[in-house]
Amino acid sequence: MAATWQGVFPAVTTQFREDQSLDLDATARHHQALIDSGIAGLVVCGSLGENQTMTHAEKLSVVETAVKVAAGRIPVLTGVAESSTRAAVDYVREAEKRGAAGLMIMPPMVYKADKAEAHEYFRTVGGAVSVPWMLYNNPVGYTVDITPEQLVELSDVANLVAVKESSANTRRIIEIRQLLGDRLALFAGVDDLIMESSMLGIDGWVAGSGIAFPAENQRLWDLLKAERYAEARQLYRWFQPLMKLDTDLKFVQYIKLAVQEAGLGKEWVRAPRKVLSGAERQRVMAIIRKGLDERPKL
Repeated sequence: MAATWQGVFPAVTTQFREDQSLDLDATARHHQALIDSGIAGLVVCGSLGENQTMTHAEKLSVVETAVKVAAGRIPVLTGVAESSTRAAVDYVREAEKRGAAGLMIMPPMVYKADKAEAHEYFRTVGGAVSVPWMLYNNPVGYTVDITPEQLVELSDVANLVAVKESSANTRRIIEIRQLLGDRLALFAGVDDLIMESSMLGIDGWVAGSGIAFPAENQRLWDLLKAERYAEARQLYRWFQPLMKLDTDLKFVQYIKLAVQEAGLGKEWVRAPRKVLSGAERQRVMAIIRKGLDERPKL
């Protein structure tokens, strides 16, 4: 299966009400705002989408909502973050039936799989459907590390078409290219490494913080792809403090607060997460408000 995904595929939040109930209408409005900005794909129910706080049925309803909003204009991918292989297989099969055009598969949650276990998990879950899928490599957050050499071993999986590389080691981009050429589409997964990653040659960006500033996020990507680095660097200097909101343990709360302040949603999260308070809220709010006050005119 050819790797055709490229461009900005933002990982979007799932909108909740203050009572923690699922707000599909608000979620759909955010999807539409992102699509209007020119994104090339949409990733729902990822880490930023609070996947593991939702029931199986709720996640599928988010997928159905995104598919309806996208209306065939862009592919909708769903994150896969399950604790067992069986649960993951059940979920991806149902997501495919509901119109998901692809998957972003994380390693098994909770249990830290070794190499053989992780490989079997990815093969089994990805092989349970016919849609293409992206392997999400984030050893910083999920311990399991799929190295470039391990990607070579997995490259015989026909519908594995992309990797979201979030090791924070930009050397990996060149190493993957050297070993696999263009076999896999390479997506950056760390927002504040996007300039370096782009210069090294990536195909796409699973953006996080940019969901609060979709027009600016898309503009930065377009400048980078056009190799207009001086202009990109100027925009990035404004954006970088906001992008760092995606690299903290509380990245969901930080980005949801930014989404709220930008008028694109609400900050409500599901327990055990709590909305920000006290000095931490003041610190993050200061970053967001500075970004809004100094927001460039495109």
